[in-house]
Amino acid sequence: MTVHLGLRKVLISLMLAGSTIVVCADQYVQDDAWPQAWFEAFPTASSRQLNNFTQSPYLDGRNLPPVGERLPPDPPIVTPLDPDGRYGGTARITRNEWLTFPNVETPLAISADMRTFLPNLALRWEVTEAGKHITFYLRRGVRWSDGHPFTAEDLAFSFNDLFLNKEFAPVSIRSIRGGRAVVVNPLTIRYEFPYPNPLFVNWLAQYGNFMLAPKHHFAQFHPDYAGKASVDAKMKEMGYLNWTIFLRALPREVVRESVDMPTLNAHKLISWSITRLVYERNPYYFKIDPQGRQLPYIDRIESAVVDEKEVIAAMASTGQLDFSAYELKTQDIPLLKLGERTGDIKVLIWNRLHTSDVVIQMNYNHADQRLANLYWQRKFRRALSIAIDRDEMNELIYFGRGTPGQVTAHPSSSYFEPEFRTAWTQYDPEQAKAWLADLDLHDSDGDGIREYPNGDPLTITLEYMDWETPKQINMQLVASYWRAIGVDLRLKIIDASLQQARGTAGEMQMTVWHADRTTDILFPLQPEWWLPRRAAWDISMWNDWARWYGTRGAMGKKPPPIIEELQALGDIMLETTDPAERIAAGKKVLASNAENVWNIGTVGLAPQPVVISKRLRGVPARGTWGWDNRWTMAYHPATWYFAD
Repeated sequence: MTVHLGLRKVLISLMLAGSTIVVCADQYVQDDAWPQAWFEAFPTASSRQLNNFTQSPYLDGRNLPPVGERLPPDPPIVTPLDPDGRYGGTARITRNEWLTFPNVETPLAISADMRTFLPNLALRWEVTEAGKHITFYLRRGVRWSDGHPFTAEDLAFSFNDLFLNKEFAPVSIRSIRGGRAVVVNPLTIRYEFPYPNPLFVNWLAQYGNFMLAPKHHFAQFHPDYAGKASVDAKMKEMGYLNWTIFLRALPREVVRESVDMPTLNAHKLISWSITRLVYERNPYYFKIDPQGRQLPYIDRIESAVVDEKEVIAAMASTGQLDFSAYELKTQDIPLLKLGERTGDIKVLIWNRLHTSDVVIQMNYNHADQRLANLYWQRKFRRALSIAIDRDEMNELIYFGRGTPGQVTAHPSSSYFEPEFRTAWTQYDPEQAKAWLADLDLHDSDGDGIREYPNGDPLTITLEYMDWETPKQINMQLVASYWRAIGVDLRLKIIDASLQQARGTAGEMQMTVWHADRTTDILFPLQPEWWLPRRAAWDISMWNDWARWYGTRGAMGKKPPPIIEELQALGDIMLETTDPAERIAAGKKVLASNAENVWNIGTVGLAPQPVVISKRLRGVPARGTWGWDNRWTMAYHPATWYFAD
């Protein structure tokens, strides 16, 4: 084993030669190669005395208004990583990259430091002292891709008429529940809540593109505007069950009619089929480069629908894609580095922001009360944790480039403490065995599996969906470590529909997901890895307690006092307008997890391969990859370009 592993490390080192993999905590905050402008509000044309604007030749001859009239009166300037950007070209990606390669616009931008929100579609915002009113002042002159003005009416429609509509959203999101959007004037919108909700700013920054429905287009499909009979007839003619299904499908670009939907993004969908989607530059996109050239640089995007991850990795390694990352895994790096030798691709090594690639979740509310009671024993949870050889996992799965540890805040976060990550991670299977024996779990029949006191074998079924991070290989190793201490873990891969149904219903004994929502962007808003607040399919540890919390005792089960204390700390994080009080509450939540091991992590902050073609420029060599920062948002894909 040692010789084999040593040889493996030598081979991997050779394959990774020339690559830089970020592993130091201080490098998660800022890379010296990134422009300082990525941490600041966009300058505008007037501040740089820019008066002349140009467009891509791709738009010539289209009978459009002059580019200066399509841009806002004072357009924002995006600083590219590479100042030599040029127009042209068609980018080849897969459907999986639909939210990672194109520039996706939200009211607020997320800074490259993963801590700061910056003006974007909104120029500024205010939160009242009580935290109940949040006002956004929009940028003047922004237009949808069809030329229609973007105003506060669009945001109010999304909030009031969609997400607060019981047909469209039967279960309202905690961040918007009880609120309403008030249009003060065409460029000012005020969100009002009956309770303090200052972190709505975080929500609108991270999830904001889902709150940007073009009212002038969507209203024709909404019964409150077009009339129920008219909309029902239209849905029947188009072949959809109802208007809510249709309007949910439009922005996800999973229906042919999405080509008619206006967008604020840098590229607009113009062709849709079950195998291929095509985008072209948005002629009304509102951003420019420092030379006054309207962005984006790339004219077209062709997106192939490919379901098999192995096929995507093969396409990326052979230069058939200009950008690929979403479906690539750390284990793909050797294959990709071999492909790099042809000169057709370049393999960049970013780092995933997940503090653990898996969050092992015990279902404390499972119907099998004996199992649920065992989970509730802190000694049992600690035993399972220290039985995992995280250092070996790091070598075998991540080539030694990940970070072993528990599920906690990201190193860039204000909530991060090193001891939270290392708690109960020392590999000590003998101590684990002793603790299991203390719980009267013994291998009485000598088959290697411990039994409950009544003689039934200690068998746990873990159901999971193998998606986004390398869950299968992680859990195969975990199963082998737990079997070595006498715990029989049975692994069962399921599809998305089963994960959603069984996870939400609390029917799975154990499951896993990946530990995003760990940065200052989302941790204080959604600390559900550490306290039950939302009954969900991806967080299936304590849905009955979450329902009790969400319905104020009308549904679910009352949680133990220690869990109620965590929920109260979560409320403080959500409602306080004092950053110091929020951080103190968040650290108490994370300290509780470090002490009690509510969930179990393995290895995180892992290398993420990002493959680009030899002609693509402007992509940073290092970056942080994950949901919290919306993958590439802070690195401005609208400024990426082709060298030939």
